[in-house]
Amino acid sequence: MRMRHKPNLTKRIAECEGLLFESPEGFKGDWRKALKYEKMALEIGCGKGAFTCDIAEANPDVLFIALEKVPDAMVTAMERVRDREIKNVFFIDRDAANINDMFDTDEVDIIYINFCDPWPKSRDAKFRLTAPSFLRSYADILPIGGEIRFKTDNLPLFEWSIGQFKAEGWALKDTTNDLHASGISDFMTDYEIKFMQQGVPINRLTAVRRDETFTRKAGTPERLRNASLSDARGNAK
Repeated sequence: MRMRHKPNLTKRIAECEGLLFESPEGFKGDWRKALKYEKMALEIGCGKGAFTCDIAEANPDVLFIALEKVPDAMVTAMERVRDREIKNVFFIDRDAANINDMFDTDEVDIIYINFCDPWPKSRDAKFRLTAPSFLRSYADILPIGGEIRFKTDNLPLFEWSIGQFKAEGWALKDTTNDLHASGISDFMTDYEIKFMQQGVPINRLTAVRRDETFTRKAGTPERLRNASLSDARGNAK
């Protein structure tokens, strides 16, 4: 579903002065030094920013960069950060496909991917944020031991993603199909809060980069075939 256009979007973004990096490519390789942080996390697809705000507020010594290609969602996240006076979060209005233009080798400690679009049709599988081409791009900007933390309500996407992580040489840990079975156990996104209220289980894993993890140096991954998904409720696509 397309998000309704926010009124006065440009004005609202301008009122969050200092939170948006309009030329992030210029900071490649220099994020920590420029912003004076030793640790750095990247959230791909921050949405309206509930997760962003809570995790950044709990970890004030970590620099959080929130990447979001939908400004109508991002502006709400920016306003939340501004209103809560959180100082360690900054935003980028870019597509994740361009991530290597903005971040250098080993520059990011951890990547968060929460409730991304499943792109259920096989022909669109390359757009999934856990597709091999994306995983190789992430591996380039993470050090050995760096992590991706992935959450989704969509079980078919989750199971497909597990296969991609394993094939690309990542080590998996903390894998679960019901993250909050014993109560809230993680910072939650706006979607996640709704899912919890509806009784929808949340899938979560942590993928760790290893020496054998494929990077872009391994070349272009083979074309994805027979990669269609059913949706989170098991309906065929």
